[in-house]
Amino acid sequence: MSKLHIPTQAGGPVGVSGVVKTVAAVLKFAPKTPIVEDDNITVPFLEVGSTNLIEPNSVVRYLAGAKETVESNLLKYEQETIYRLLTGQAQTSLDESILKLSTITSGSAEEIIVFGSLFALNEKSGEAGKWVDERLASNETLAQAITRVKVKKAKKAVAAPVDLPLNTGEQNLSESFDAKKSSSEVIKPVPGQRNILITSALPYVNNVPHLGNIIGSVLSADVYSRYCKGRNYNALFICGTDEYGTATETKALEEKVTPKELCDKYHKIHKDVYDWFQIGFDYFGRTTTDKQTEIAQDIFMKLHDNGYLEAQKMTQLYCTQHNAFLADRFVEGICPKCGYEDARGDQCDGCGTLLNPFELIKPRCKLDGSSPEVRDSEHIFLSLDKLQKETVEWAQESAEKGDWSKNSRTITDGWLNNELHPRCITRDLVWGTPVPLEGFKNKVLYVWFDATIGYVSITANYSPENWKAWWNNPENVDLYQFMGKDNVPFHTVIFPATLLGTKQPWTKLHHLSTTEYLQYEGGKFSKSRGVGVFGNNAQDTGISPSVWRYYLLSARPESSDTQFSWDDFVARNNSELLANLGNFVNRVIKFSNAKYNGVVADFSTSELGDTFTLLKADVDGLLTKYNTLMENTKLKSAQDTAMAISSRGNQFLQDNKLDNSLFADHPAKSAAVVGVALNLIHLVSAVIAPFMPETAESIDKQLNAPARRIPDEFTIDILGGHHIGKAAYLFKRIDEKQIEEWRNKFGGQQ
Repeated sequence: MSKLHIPTQAGGPVGVSGVVKTVAAVLKFAPKTPIVEDDNITVPFLEVGSTNLIEPNSVVRYLAGAKETVESNLLKYEQETIYRLLTGQAQTSLDESILKLSTITSGSAEEIIVFGSLFALNEKSGEAGKWVDERLASNETLAQAITRVKVKKAKKAVAAPVDLPLNTGEQNLSESFDAKKSSSEVIKPVPGQRNILITSALPYVNNVPHLGNIIGSVLSADVYSRYCKGRNYNALFICGTDEYGTATETKALEEKVTPKELCDKYHKIHKDVYDWFQIGFDYFGRTTTDKQTEIAQDIFMKLHDNGYLEAQKMTQLYCTQHNAFLADRFVEGICPKCGYEDARGDQCDGCGTLLNPFELIKPRCKLDGSSPEVRDSEHIFLSLDKLQKETVEWAQESAEKGDWSKNSRTITDGWLNNELHPRCITRDLVWGTPVPLEGFKNKVLYVWFDATIGYVSITANYSPENWKAWWNNPENVDLYQFMGKDNVPFHTVIFPATLLGTKQPWTKLHHLSTTEYLQYEGGKFSKSRGVGVFGNNAQDTGISPSVWRYYLLSARPESSDTQFSWDDFVARNNSELLANLGNFVNRVIKFSNAKYNGVVADFSTSELGDTFTLLKADVDGLLTKYNTLMENTKLKSAQDTAMAISSRGNQFLQDNKLDNSLFADHPAKSAAVVGVALNLIHLVSAVIAPFMPETAESIDKQLNAPARRIPDEFTIDILGGHHIGKAAYLFKRIDEKQIEEWRNKFGGQQ
């Protein structure tokens, strides 16, 4: 529960202003919040869990909620002029015309913020008395708030420097500053460097991805890719839509379009969703390309030439009306288990039973309703039995060397500890990569043989000249792959066996990061029933991508299934992002702008004594932990560790009592606290960048500093004389009332 601490004696006009603002906000927006007087403080603060919100305007906004965060001209005037009049930093007079023209909603956060500053200014100099009196007469909350300071006399007004330096935007960084590299050139392996090839499971193109799909593959891969680039490793992140197969043909029939038209439509939908989530692919391609045909057919023929393919007959249903063998999903009939009349050839939607087409009662062709007949069809099989020994040896070595996730190993062992059998890799379809073998040219490659080759062909489309340097370079390239657990055997057994069978020097899997399932509020995501948040819904909530990314990563199902919860979503935004990270950054940058005009004063860490020594030791320890977790793709714990660095920054401010009294009475220490805190914020921007890139960019802009490389230790790189930018809020509070609204909106028809 939150608690407001106010000083027994406010510290001058600024303290008076802070008390009025925060008390009024509590009375108006959170009347059950306790208000505690404290003899040991001069300015108020709001205790939120383990974090303290100190900047009064931030406290008002936090308590007011999401609907009270819009900036107005009057609020800007309050921050840029009225506050500076309060502290003696501005020599101008109050512009009464602005106050006369202002129309403020009674009881709003805006009214409380402006009133608090004007009340304190009126107490100090007699200005704005008429405006203050009018507000007091019409607003009982404001009248109640001033009773908490009317009888209290400030100990002393806080002095301010006579001459503030001019902020020209000049930068002053240490000569050893290590910036994060960026380049628009094609990425290719560099001899002698760490070269990392990153893929996420290719999303299937026949639907809109939901949040579980996003965290299970593309978002997790993106975080690791951004980390690698934040460390200045040579990394390439590729992905694309998986577009061939029965499911595409079926969906195209449902939507009455061609498979190509369907793929074009959903490729764009996927790309738009990932762009909004700020997934930073180096290249996002697709599998329906000439390069896919060329490379997949070449691999197929090498397997054939090496004796790892064999022909076998399969019994299938054949439609005599349109003269074609029917894939399982093109057969419908009566379920033998529950009697559901529209069961598919692979599963009954009525009872959920897995089926094969021959089990259906009165089977019929999905296309024309005719009764199919049983016929034999000859197909090509991959001889996994002949490749098992070599695949087992490779998997054991790779899992150990690359430290695969535990669930990846368990699933792979479940396959390889049993005898492998030849597996069919062709289908009687039209939409797919044609089989390049005489007698089979009316067939296509099975999508799960074909799709994993998509990683290679998409890289080839990204860089036709360099793709082999990535994929035929096992000594110099490490392949990291991210996916949900249902995709594991195709990437740890079938695809590696395929590559081994070609006898070519392929770059094979080094590290595999596998997730379990993200459930939605105790159930499963379902597009047909409208249950859960899908990629195109997240934007409609008005919540920033950074908050969505942060929450999904905090709920990443790394070792067991996890739940998406609206209560948890809102709580993490309000109590972690806003109260911890947002408070730390905003407090320091606003203080620096208010007291130093945004120009970093010359400072020495020696002014802080053991406080800085302890801070550096703690932060260096957290950095070591963070880098270790990220290298091992423990993304959830790594994000927690990044936030712990921000929490340590808040503690540093508390330990050193950064406030007006410190600024007035101990200027050298105040300068050191601000200087160190600004450098720590710069470090925080680097370690949160993989998780919340937009937030990191905002922090760097406020610091007027380039993105820094993720380091091994905390260093001081922003020096005295550096000019920072203006403060901007990183997050806004979400009103708890939104929870039920969103829960109802995305709860579906149960």
